[in-house]
Amino acid sequence: MSQREVLLGKLTRREFRERMAAGELRACVIPVAAVEQHLEHLAMEHDWRSVNHIAQLVAERLRPRVIVAQGIMAGISEHHMKHPGTLSLRPGSFLAVLYDQIDSMARAGFKNILVLNGHGGNTAPCRGVWGQFQQLTEINLHFLPYWEVLTVDDAATHLRTKVIPGHAQEFESAFALAAFPENVRTQMWTDQEDKAPSIATSDAGTALIELTVERVARYVEEMIDGRHVAAVPPFHP
Repeated sequence: MSQREVLLGKLTRREFRERMAAGELRACVIPVAAVEQHLEHLAMEHDWRSVNHIAQLVAERLRPRVIVAQGIMAGISEHHMKHPGTLSLRPGSFLAVLYDQIDSMARAGFKNILVLNGHGGNTAPCRGVWGQFQQLTEINLHFLPYWEVLTVDDAATHLRTKVIPGHAQEFESAFALAAFPENVRTQMWTDQEDKAPSIATSDAGTALIELTVERVARYVEEMIDGRHVAAVPPFHP
């Protein structure tokens, strides 16, 4: 390979083994999100596609030290199930599979793992058990919804609605226009009741994606360098 691959699934077992043995791979990013309805105009894969887009660009920026371990496509989306086509996992199912994936990467040798989240419905359940996950793995394990690296000022500068993230609203629509415009059905903006997404622009999406990648990359780099270490909750006697 002329460039070091950033997706775990693209490596052979020998390639992965040799990179780990050489100490080259220092951190693993595990993207999690959802496949669910995004109004009439956005493809249902939006959350999954967007978080993987960020994760891959971060790994490319920090190449060859970071690998992306794609695993769980569906998320906790019961609140969207009235719209057929949405995929939803029960919180217990989602968290059990997520822990197993984290454990797999920890057993592979990673001491720094970031679970990068792209769906709001996953946030509270993950944060509710995160201390237990950290106690079980005893590694530098972090959970981060990618939009949390963006600020109120970022929203005010780039979005007319000044809202981040907002479900299928200006932010997510701008992201899609910039990164994967084929997933945006702009003709539906006039047909659906919610008109707010129609003000989205690809320029805004490009600017916010760049800010997100820069800041998430810095977050991961600080994990690798020991400047950002998770405080593992103590065990109580």
